[in-house]
Amino acid sequence: MTTIEDTAAVARGAAAAVENGTTDVATAVEDVARRAKTASRALATANRATKDAALLALADALVAATDEIVAANADDLERGRAHGMAPGLLDRLALTPERVAAIADALRELAGLPDPVGEVVRGSTLPNGLRLRQLRVPMGVVGMIYEARPNVTVDAAGLALKSGNAVILRGGSAAASSNEVIVAVLARALESQGLPGDLVQSIDAYGRPGAVALMHARGLVDVLVPRGGADLIRTVVQESTVPVIETGVGNVHVYVDASADRVMALEILLNAKTQRVGVCNAAETLLVHADAADAFLPVALAALGEAGVVVHGDERTAALAPAGLEVLPATDEDWATEYLALEIAVRVVDDLDAAIEHVRTWTSGHTEAIVTRDLQASERFVAELDSAAIMVNASTRFTDGGQLGLGAEIGISTQKLHARGPMGLAELTTTKWVVHGDGHVRP
Repeated sequence: MTTIEDTAAVARGAAAAVENGTTDVATAVEDVARRAKTASRALATANRATKDAALLALADALVAATDEIVAANADDLERGRAHGMAPGLLDRLALTPERVAAIADALRELAGLPDPVGEVVRGSTLPNGLRLRQLRVPMGVVGMIYEARPNVTVDAAGLALKSGNAVILRGGSAAASSNEVIVAVLARALESQGLPGDLVQSIDAYGRPGAVALMHARGLVDVLVPRGGADLIRTVVQESTVPVIETGVGNVHVYVDASADRVMALEILLNAKTQRVGVCNAAETLLVHADAADAFLPVALAALGEAGVVVHGDERTAALAPAGLEVLPATDEDWATEYLALEIAVRVVDDLDAAIEHVRTWTSGHTEAIVTRDLQASERFVAELDSAAIMVNASTRFTDGGQLGLGAEIGISTQKLHARGPMGLAELTTTKWVVHGDGHVRP
């Protein structure tokens, strides 16, 4: 059986070969993809019990390797600080024993979810007697390109396994040490269950050229999912010849309507902005109806200031700021920014129409929230905005696969083809038509 040390040594050897110029990266990544394609066939006939047992083994293996994972993560964090990584990104990168345990628990929860493979999406019998079924089937090989999020390494591996897919991971240099150990732990655990370790592979050792090679591995990689900042996603979408499911950045809005319960609105705002800042479903812009601004904004701005949030606001917002709180002038750049930090843009709007127009202009299509007691206002907000998720009187932090009962997610899709919103198990499958006849021929 392959050991963690064996897998890590292979990764380090590959990295050294790339650095020395003795490896053709495209050929190496193609070999990884071919092995992933072969490994995926082992899951084609695997039943749910087999996959669930493997998920539980992965969870146990991660917990058993907690000390090694956290030690490797400390190296990543040290490099991140040395390179001036923002606090929110450092938080996203960080692994603690508690976070490793939570990641493992997510795998256990995944094992408890229904298996999407083989589900009959629709079926019928035609007048000529042909019996039709449209079934969910695995994609095959899923590629993931993401940044500084070692938890995604585990989420992607678990989701791929449960949905019958192999996965190839490019997690970026920021989390290289963490991912090297995690992938090795997962591969060893898979082999302990009689499954190929090649079901989960990393190409981090091949650097950016490896990511480009993965984008060009059409025919070997069935779908590619980028997850990270706007530049990364744009690069993958524009460069890739492999089909891409586009996940989006989270320029997320919270709108406080004229009729909003102020206590509720404040709790939702603080949760959406400060509960965890370095995530795509954190609020980045607050819009407040002019009729609610005088009563709500001074309290809200004071609470944001106490939480350490830097406020960028328009003139009406600045005029309502409590004494001692600085409001930086907001620009178009602020309305367009996903801060991923303790910063927020704030604007007072004249009415619901102005709020909707602002969101339409600046949204990334991820998540928007309205706080209101006006049913008509909430219905208009839901109907007239076209983001992947709309929250009514709830925090934007609920746009999350686990929170919505989907288990772990591989990303939040902001596109409209195939998958939209949190991408769980069903979104990692495609469909196959199965037609049964009795000697039927087409007239």
